Formats: sequence, C-alpha cells, structure tokens
Amino acid sequence: MSLLAERMFAIDTENAFKVGPHIASIEAQGHDVVKLNLGEPDFNVPEFIKEEVKRQLDANNTHYCDPKGILPLRNAIARQVSETREIDVSPEQVVVFPGGKPSIGFTQEMYCNPGDEIIYPSPGFPIYESFIRYVGGVPVPLHLDEEKGFSFTGDQLAELITNKTKMIFLNFPSNPTGGVATKEQLEGIAKVILERCSDDVRVYSDEIYEYIIFDGKSHLSIASIDGMAERTIISSGFSKTFAWTGGRLGYAVFPTVEEADVCKNLNINYFSCVPPYNQEGAREAYENPKAKEAIAEMVSIFQERRDVIVEMLNRIDGITCLKPGGAFYLFPNVSGVCEKIGAIKLYDELPEDIKPHTSPTTLFQMFALYRHHVAVMDRKSFGRIGSEGRHYLRLSCASALETLKEGVRRLEAASEDISGFESFVREGKALY
Repeated sequence: MSLLAERMFAIDTENAFKVGPHIASIEAQGHDVVKLNLGEPDFNVPEFIKEEVKRQLDANNTHYCDPKGILPLRNAIARQVSETREIDVSPEQVVVFPGGKPSIGFTQEMYCNPGDEIIYPSPGFPIYESFIRYVGGVPVPLHLDEEKGFSFTGDQLAELITNKTKMIFLNFPSNPTGGVATKEQLEGIAKVILERCSDDVRVYSDEIYEYIIFDGKSHLSIASIDGMAERTIISSGFSKTFAWTGGRLGYAVFPTVEEADVCKNLNINYFSCVPPYNQEGAREAYENPKAKEAIAEMVSIFQERRDVIVEMLNRIDGITCLKPGGAFYLFPNVSGVCEKIGAIKLYDELPEDIKPHTSPTTLFQMFALYRHHVAVMDRKSFGRIGSEGRHYLRLSCASALETLKEGVRRLEAASEDISGFESFVREGKALY
C-alpha cells in the first residue's frame, strides 16, 4: 500500500505559483527580479469595497452563512448577469465560491463520470486540464491557433465532439492569450453544440475577465445566444475586475436551480461557506455607482500598457506578438528566438528523463529568470497535451509600465545571449 492515493498523481499545479520559489532563491542572492508571471492586477481594491468589508466586520458579520452564498450577493449577481447577458437569471441559480477555481473542479465532479470527454482550450487556464484526469475524465484539448487570433470556429469544435463529450470549456477573454470571440464566432460555436450535443452536455463559460475588454468593445457571452442559457454554466468573480485576488470570491450561474443545489452540497462538504463580510463587499462592488469608473480607469491603463509593450516585443528579433482584445496578458510567439539561441537543438539533446518536464520555451523561460532576472511563463504552463512545437511565452501586464519596459529589455537581452543560454542548459540546473 502506497502512502498517497493514485489520484493525487493525476492532478497538476499552476506554474505561475510554482515559479515563486525560484524567484525567491534568486532574490535571496541579492538580485532584483522583474515579475511578469502572476495574473494579479497591480491595483488596490477600490475604497468603497474596503469600507464595506470593514463595516461588516465591525457589525460582527463573521459567522456561518448560507453555503450557497448570502442572498444579497446572489441577488446582485443575478441582476448583473441578467442585464449584461440579456437572459433571465434567478438568485437560486447562483452559487458563490472562495475564488474562481472551485467551480472548475466541482462542475467536473458533478457532471463527469470516468471516461467522459472534456473539451477545453489550449493554451488555456491550466486548472481546466489539471482536473480532468483527477476526476477520471478524458482530456480533449482544442488548440487555439495564432492565425485565428487565438480563437476558434464552430467547425474546429465539431471535429472534437463525440458521443462521449460531456463538458466543453470556453474562456473569453482568454488567459493566457487575451483572445476574444466575435458574436458570429459564438453563434457558430453555439450552432455546433446545439446540433451535435445532447441536452445533458454542459458548457462551462469562464468569463472572469468580462470587464477587461479593450478598444471600446464589450463582453459577449455564449449564454446570450438562443438556446444556450439552458446548457451553459457562467463563471465569473471579483479577483480580476476589482483587483481583489486575496478576497477569494467567485461564482457560477447554473442552468437550473437543481444543478446549483448539487453544487451547494459540494460547498458544504468542502468549506461550509464563504466569509459573509467578504460577500457583502462583493455585493457592494456590483451595486456601488463608483464601480463603473474604477473599472474603466483600470482597463484604460491596461490598454495603454498593452499598446506600448506589444510594440516593444515586435521590435525584438525572433519575437512576434498579436495585440490581444482583452484580459491583461501578452502571448508572444518566440519561435524565432528558440531557433536563434539553439533552444530546440539543445532540448533535443537533453536526457530522455528530463525532456518530459521541460520544452524549448521552458528552457528559455528559466534562462531568462536565472541569468537575466525576468519572470515569465512558458507555453507548457497552459496545457501540456499537444503543446510540443508551440513556442510561446505569457507576460502579465499587471505591473507599472516602466517595470514592464524593463522586463522586456531583459527578455531581449536574454534572446541575444546565445553563449549564456548554452552554458545555462549544459549546466543542467533549473531546467524546469
């Protein structure tokens, strides 16, 4: 009998956090690291939210509450979703979680039996893929092509749907690419789902970046397409929109009250309830008239950073970068850099027991961190299956503009340091 259950070897991690100890060890040696790895807005929570949380604490609102989420917050969420998606949502369809991640795993537990297939975007938020094998599902990555703006069509989705398909994950705007979908694309995707999938197939629409859209555009949800609200779980939260990552507040809107109640039972079993004082702060976030201005100011700054840094990246030999339509990430293609510095060749020469843990872009990522002190994320961190030969990095724009500029300068220096890269790889330390 082994110490750990077999299922624990099926679940992966989120490398944006995994790289933290590497950064700490470099900083302990006295080096300054430009951190472009975490998807955490570098703004503070708006004052009106903080004041409401303080008020609730002073009122001793610190006890158990409804495991589904307090009714005032669920009412606020139901109103917001109803208005922005133009669908009819009841507060009883809403379940509140400590962050956006629990609903990703919970829904897979709820709907999927061992052997069921789950389609998800790749590159995509790594927790999608991570949970699938943990629950005994079969991962089916839908690879997003740069040529299509890291989006996809209904025809591409149709090629992956089988009679074993049980869930389909969507994420617009996307982490890590910033890709968004047009209304025409969503209609094409919805048409395929309605035609090819049975009524018990669920679409998980991760819309956590719904307010971070650029160029004057607005968020579009597949749930707004005729026939899709009855099949779609809408997931969102407060970490990104209100720079409140430590508040750990997310939610999901289920197609039916019955499904929401099943998920409520998972809440009860895992963590009882979410702190009520934080939930009241989230309610205030959706109801306070100052929220619109606070969001608009943050999005304007993100857009300015996007424009400046995309231009800088595209001036680097060996890098090309699309201008994303939303979120606060850049996803440059570094194929040219990998060729120039010999990353592909050196990767091919690695011992066979090392290769599965790394990739050419991982080698460049770790080299940039250890020798040039800039932290970014590799393509493999956003979906491992089928990522071979896809050479991209993710940069988070959640830092001041001057910090971002310095990070790109260090990345450019790393891309020119051919001899340094070779010596780093030959040394054989910290290759993943």
